[in-house]
Amino acid sequence: MPDTRWTPADRPPEVRADDVFRALADASRRLLLDRLRTRNGQTLRELCAGLAMSRQAVSKHLAVLEAARLVTSVRSRREKLHYLDAAPIQELSDRWIGKYERGGLDPPARWKRNLKEELPVEKPEFVYEIYIETTPQRLYEALTDADFAQRYFGGWGPKSDWRVGSPVLWKMGPEGAYEDLGQAVIEAVPGRKLAYTWHRILPMHRQLFDSDEEFERARTEQSQVAFDIQPADPASLGVKLTITHDGFESTDSEMLKGVSGGWVMILSTLKTLIEREQG
Repeated sequence: MPDTRWTPADRPPEVRADDVFRALADASRRLLLDRLRTRNGQTLRELCAGLAMSRQAVSKHLAVLEAARLVTSVRSRREKLHYLDAAPIQELSDRWIGKYERGGLDPPARWKRNLKEELPVEKPEFVYEIYIETTPQRLYEALTDADFAQRYFGGWGPKSDWRVGSPVLWKMGPEGAYEDLGQAVIEAVPGRKLAYTWHRILPMHRQLFDSDEEFERARTEQSQVAFDIQPADPASLGVKLTITHDGFESTDSEMLKGVSGGWVMILSTLKTLIEREQG
C-alpha cells in the first residue's frame, strides 16, 4: 500500500512528543478529550456546555490539541465538528511506556488512526485526512473526472455531471458499465468540497450476513461521503483532503467496515498519481 504520509522533504513537520505531552499536561484539555471519547464529532458549543470555562478558553485549548494532532476538526455545513484522534497517544505509549512493560504493547495499525468505529460514538463515521502536493483545483478535478477516478478506484468509480441533485453513476469493475445505484450529488463546490450519497448494500454482499432478514435490514442503510479540500499549512506544500463517510446505523455496519480500509487505499493511490504529475 502506498504511504499516506508526506516525505520529509515535502510534508508538514511531524508532531513532536513534547507537543503531545504538553497538550495532555492540562486537566482542562484532558477533560475535552474525555468528552470527545464519550461522544465524538462535537461542536464548540456542545463542548462548552456545562464547563466552567469561557468559549474563548475552550477554543484555545482545542487549538493546542489540534496542533498536537490529538483533535481533528471538520467543517460540516455551517458547523465545525471536533474528533478525537488517539493515535499520537498510542504512539507515545509505544515509544515511552510500552518498551518498559512486560510483553510490550501492540503497535496500532496506521490506517486506523481516524477510524471512529473504535470509539463509543452515537453516530459512527469514518474520518480520514491526507496531505497531497497539488492545487485545490487539480484535486477537485481528480475527484470528479470519471476516467481518472477509475485509475485510483482500481477500475471502479463514479461518474456524474456533478450538479447538486444529479445522479452519481457507478462503474462496477474494469469491464463493467456505469449503473444507477441510487446515488446523488449533495454538494459540489469546485476546489473546496464534493459530497454525494453512497450506494446501499448490494446483492454481491449477501455472504457477509447470517440471514436474509439481516441482509434486507442492512440494505435500508444509505450513507454519504464528503471530500473537504483545504490549503495545507504552510499552503505552499499543497492541500489537505479530509474525507468524512457517515450516515451508518451502527458500528457493526458492514458498509462502514468495508469503506474504512478501502478509502485509505484509494486515497493513497490518488495521492501517488497526482504527485507523480508534479515530477
